[in-house]
Amino acid sequence: MLRELLEKYRAGGCSLEEAEREIEGLRIETIGDFARLDLGRRARCGIPEVVLAEGKGESQLAGIAEGYIATCGRCLITRIDPKQSSAIRERLSGKGITARYNEAGRVMVLAREGAPQPAPSGGIVGIVTAGTSDIAVAEEARCVAEEMGCRVLTAYDVGAAGIHRLFPAIREILDAHVFIVAAGREGTLPAIVAGLVDRPVIGVPVSTGYGYMGRGRAALASMLQSCSVLTVVNIDAGFTAGAFAARVANMVAGLQQGSIGADGAGL
Repeated sequence: MLRELLEKYRAGGCSLEEAEREIEGLRIETIGDFARLDLGRRARCGIPEVVLAEGKGESQLAGIAEGYIATCGRCLITRIDPKQSSAIRERLSGKGITARYNEAGRVMVLAREGAPQPAPSGGIVGIVTAGTSDIAVAEEARCVAEEMGCRVLTAYDVGAAGIHRLFPAIREILDAHVFIVAAGREGTLPAIVAGLVDRPVIGVPVSTGYGYMGRGRAALASMLQSCSVLTVVNIDAGFTAGAFAARVANMVAGLQQGSIGADGAGL
């Protein structure tokens, strides 16, 4: 693929800037015999490569994180538990790396000291939860959206069991370009929000709730059957919801700022 790209550039089929952008999107770095880091994902897709901590040993996780930081300056790790977090902090101590751990969302953001923060995109994401038990998934989505340059507005614990809580909370975050709504049990809230706002809504079924079709299955089925128009991600998929919402919000912000043309140029 790289050879084809270089031949295309030599033949005048693309500009130097286009070739540079495509090459950036092809970068791969090998860590030991257990990981291949996709260093060009942000350049290709606008979404940073995110490291999933579940199922990884502490030494593997730390090695991958160091590889990303050395090349990209930053590393985002999801589903990281306190033990893994402590081990990484200890291994990276004294190496000029800052660590920010969102315990509720189980997300750690590592950055080389002096590395630039994600540039504000102008995108605004609103995150709503039905209950306090849904906040962990919401916070995972929040961390991902913020890492993609978005401002995040939240309204937590405003579910259908006390529907009067929802309306003033929604009013406070109506500036959002897109809404993420997380709910467990019967998963009613995303359909309600989608019937109230004129912005895209992403429903996230959460594995709270028990009994028949518990662990998020009833919530998923309810959201998929919604008569309101919404998009639904998998159970507990905070990362997916946050990344998708950020892409939508960033696109809207780009259109408003004129950095993206009506024909999509600049995407």
